Amino acid sequence: MSVTAIINPISGAGANPSVAAARIAQLRAEADRRGMPVEIHLTARAGHARELATSAASSGASLIVVWGGDGTINEAGSALLHTGTTLGVVPAGSGNGLAAALGVPREPQAALAVAFGGRERVIDAGIMAGRPFFNIAGIGFDARVARLFNGRAAGTRGGWPYVLIGVREGCRYCAVDYDVELDGGRSRVRALLIAFANGREYGMGARIAPLAELDDGLLDATIVIERPVLARFWHARHLAFGTAHLAPHVTVQQVTQARVSAAGEIEFHVDGEPGIAQGAVEVGVARAALKVNVAR
Repeated sequence: MSVTAIINPISGAGANPSVAAARIAQLRAEADRRGMPVEIHLTARAGHARELATSAASSGASLIVVWGGDGTINEAGSALLHTGTTLGVVPAGSGNGLAAALGVPREPQAALAVAFGGRERVIDAGIMAGRPFFNIAGIGFDARVARLFNGRAAGTRGGWPYVLIGVREGCRYCAVDYDVELDGGRSRVRALLIAFANGREYGMGARIAPLAELDDGLLDATIVIERPVLARFWHARHLAFGTAHLAPHVTVQQVTQARVSAAGEIEFHVDGEPGIAQGAVEVGVARAALKVNVAR
């Protein structure tokens, strides 16, 4: 088996240089224990994980182990769509939503065991604005939080900054009027957010789509209608309880394609990585797009 490992040295670690060396040593020890030669790379910039994964897959790698957050995993996974290469995940970000959907442990040694020796599962990929996602993509409030969070310097991210940004924006974010087409059905809504979920949670247990499945060929389109500020926070408890689909002023529909349009710019994110579209965003599903290792 030809194995390549891609490590983001700052995911969940800030700028501490000793973390990268420790991750390399731990990963190599796991590969050696299994008698698997491994080629290890560190990411150095945005987009680097995609480049490394593309090169490894083109060179015949059968397994690519990615140690990083949702953004790093998204980059590498995007390079492996419809290839014969399997993705192994070692979560190290702030949210780790895809790892949670896959049932991958947060503890690195346990995650490495799954990444190298887990059961293979083939999952779908969503596509928003031409960009693949494996967990959740969103428009509106969650995209604003993602943009502000990703704008923070290395070493200043993490769970609590994410929560604090969410609370702050929850107080001041203004809903937007959208025209929404879901599998041909049309509506106009004033929404705080419109999420398209392949996985179930953003991360840290915040489940926006508790009934979503990674391999059913569908996305759970979840629309949260404008609410007063106090009501926003009161109903946000459903994220923790796994009952977002039952919350007032929330609609959920399983779809294979969608189009969301609005006047001016549309803020969106794919797996927590922000983007801007002009006027409209197209959404679709690529079925059985990515092979991943999950717990047996």
